[in-house]
This record gives sequence, structure tokens and C-alpha cells, in this order.
Amino acid sequence: MTKLLREAPPVSASSETLDPKNWDDIRALGHRMLDDMIDYAADIRDRPVWQPIPDQVRARFHAALPRQASDLGEVYREFTDFIVPYATGNVHPGFMGWVHGGGTAVGMLAEMLAAGLNANLGGRDHMPIEVERQIVEWTRQMFGFPDGASGIFVTGTSMANLMAVLVARTMALGRSVRRHGLGDDGALLTAYTSKAAHGCITKAMDISGFGSDALRCIGVDRFHRIDLQALRVQIALDRSAGLKPFLVVGSAGTVDIGAIDDLAALSALCREEGLWFHVDGAFGALGILSPELAPRLAGIENADSIALDFHKWGQVPYDAGFLMVRDGDRHRDAFAAPAAYLRRETRGLAANSPWPCDLGPDLSRGFRALKTWFTLKTYGTEKLGGVITRTCALAGYLEARVLAEPRLELMAPVQLNIVCFRYRAADASKVNGDIVMDIQESGIAAPSTTLLDGELAIRAAIVNHRTDVGDIDALISAVLEFGAQRSCSGDGLMLQVEQSPPLAM
Repeated sequence: MTKLLREAPPVSASSETLDPKNWDDIRALGHRMLDDMIDYAADIRDRPVWQPIPDQVRARFHAALPRQASDLGEVYREFTDFIVPYATGNVHPGFMGWVHGGGTAVGMLAEMLAAGLNANLGGRDHMPIEVERQIVEWTRQMFGFPDGASGIFVTGTSMANLMAVLVARTMALGRSVRRHGLGDDGALLTAYTSKAAHGCITKAMDISGFGSDALRCIGVDRFHRIDLQALRVQIALDRSAGLKPFLVVGSAGTVDIGAIDDLAALSALCREEGLWFHVDGAFGALGILSPELAPRLAGIENADSIALDFHKWGQVPYDAGFLMVRDGDRHRDAFAAPAAYLRRETRGLAANSPWPCDLGPDLSRGFRALKTWFTLKTYGTEKLGGVITRTCALAGYLEARVLAEPRLELMAPVQLNIVCFRYRAADASKVNGDIVMDIQESGIAAPSTTLLDGELAIRAAIVNHRTDVGDIDALISAVLEFGAQRSCSGDGLMLQVEQSPPLAM
């Protein structure tokens, strides 16, 4: 080995490092990038919400693997010319298609700082993990969970829901399930949620080894809340058939219309039946920050676990999903896995366990907590709660506009910040599907569609803190204009819609 080292050619530091040769050059370009992205957010209304990607632009991203270095300025120019104009659009206040937060300049800056630290939050004793622990404590306080509760950042609620199923699985079958698999007892376990729940619950049952057939999707009432009596009946039927109910997933903000299950009644039923009670609160759980909405979440404090996304109503830049578990020991039972390379010490960098890797499947984890910490510290929960309240008030305004317009029809009761409606037409599903695509391609707004009782509806989810009354009016005008064109009931000109009074706050 000594001979090999002696004969090896000298290492050139300048050719091997990835640091810039001139820090002043990259500093100048970095300042320009930062200015450009701040301008992007500040001037977002000057841009279309979304626009289709031209074929020639898409083709640029089918290029061969780059073998040689490129000038950073040229790479950045490609970003500004061919990536920025064709982004999702959820920074724009006219984006209402899906439940996406709008992000903030504060969160963007925090993400840059996190990238500079390049911290791995799987474990070890360093301050970024203390920041995540701080968010866990704040979230525990938000939902009134006891001391000893645990939490962890994940990509999003889909992953958090899967992890909650795994915690409930370990609770039902014991830690041996992690070595031996589900076995005969696991094959008898059944879980319950509503027909209005997010599809990731079904996927979680699939991935966790139960199979989607082990999930009972219970009917809902006219407000899209789980039918509690039907749930009781199904649990009793399954028990009488020799099956073993173990989990109920309640919804705090269903995906289609934003319904909130009766969480207090669900928690009482789960205690009575000895079932794990999990709440999918992807966006609705953060309604706890709004004094107007918090009473509707009564019972969430009794959940065994809660999944939520700070990147939705919390306006943290993507991604910042979160899982909170009432009993931290149960949480660790489901994921902790000792290994020699993860040896824990009483001092040094390997001190201060347990670590986040004991609470989830990831060892390599980014510093998601920093942008959440910056957001909560900078704005405070009162201001964030006010933003949440306002999005619901805007949904109420949109509902009133729909109800006042004979050409439009409300498709579901408005409960939070989601409004489902349609343009009245002979072939309503076809016409409204085309209307949504027309509006998206126009760049005016970006609603989406969903199916309610088999009927296609235009779905407007008002999540972005930048959205205001003018954006709602623009959406209504666009629906009426394109609806008239598609149903051949107008002359294709912009229909004049009476200006509505300002939204009272």
C-alpha cells in the first residue's frame, strides 16, 4: 500500500474540488439568483398561473448525460428560460386546483440556508436535530398531545399515513411482526375509513402488507363525513366473522370537499372498541390554528396519531409532511433498528439519542424542520391561523357567487376552503371538463375536477395566502366565458359579470 501511494500521481486540489475557483464570481451570480426568485414571487401576478410545455422545450430535457463541465451562468440561463415559465403554478394566487400551499419568501430563504448547512437529520448530535425536536414539541402543544409524544418530518401526508398504519400494525401484532411478517393473525386484521378519504390510505394498506381488501370504506352522510352507525355495524360484522379490527382513519379535511369527520365521536368509538385512532389531517389539521375552525376539530387531541402537511395551509415550501404519534414508545417500536454503524454514545457526535431514524424508515433526511421553524417563528401561529380563516372566507365568497349565478350550480356543501360547482349544460361532464382545461391553458386560473356521485365538478381549493377576491372573480368570469363557448350559448366574448362587494374580514 505504501508503495502504491508513493507511486501515485500528485493530487491537484484545483481539479478535484467542486468549490469555485473564484468565490466572488459565484457570490455575484448567487445574489442575482436570489434577486430573480424574490422578483418571481413579488411579480407573480404578471405571469400566467400555468402554461403548457412546448414540445421543443420538453425535448431539451431528453438530452444525453452531461460528461463535461458547463458554465454555471449558462446552466442558470437554461433554468430561467425553460424551467421557471413552466412550473406547477402553485405560487400564483390563481392556483386553486389542488391543495397546494403558496410558499413564502421566508421559507425560500430558509431552504437556501438549510442547503448551505447540508445537514443529514437521520441522527447524530447536532443542532438541526434540536430544531426538528422543537417543531415536534410545538406540534405536540398545538394538538394537546401528552408529554412523551413523538413526531417526525416526512415528505408528505401520504408517507405519514403509511407510517401510522405501520405503527398501528406493530401495536396490534407486537414487535415480532417486523421479523416474521403478518402471519395468520395479521391476515385477520381490518381497518376502516370513509369513502371520502384520500386514496393514499388504501395504498398504505397495500404497501404495509394487509392488502387493500382489508380496508373497509364506510359510507358518508350528506356532508361527506363518515357514517358512524354504518362504521359500528361493519366493525360488529367483522368481529362476528372472526376478523380483528385494529385501526380507524378519520379525515380532517377530505380531498374532494374538505369535510371533517366527527373526530370526538370517532375517538370515543375507538376507545370503546380498542382500536388505533389515526387522523389524516393533510391540510385540515392545521385548522387548529384558527379560532373559528378549531372547535370543528374537537376530538383530534384524543387521536393516537395525526398526519399533516406544513406545506399546505402552513405555507411552508415543499416538502414538509409530518407524523405525530401520541405514544413515543409505540412509535419507536415500529421503526427503531439497532446497527453497529448507528452505535449510540454518551458523548461526542453519536450522543443524544433517540434519533429521527428511530421514528421512520429514512436514515438520510433533509433539514425540512428549518423552513418550518422559520415560518412559525417569523409569522407566528396567530397570523398563520388568520390566513387559514381567510381562505375559508374566500371559499364562502366563491360559494355566494356560484349561488347567485343561474348558469352555475353548487355541487357540494362548502365546509372549509374547497368549493365544488359546475356550469349548467346539456352534457355537463364533458363541458365542465373542457372548461377546466380551457381555463388552465389560458393562464387565468388553475382549478381542477373531481367526481361527486358520479358527476364531474369543477373543484376550487383556496389554499394560497396570496389569493384574494379579484382572483375569485377572475375564476368565475373565466368559467362563464368558456362555459358559454363550450355550450354554444354565447358569442365567445368575455361575459360581463357584475362586480361584487369586497369580502368582509
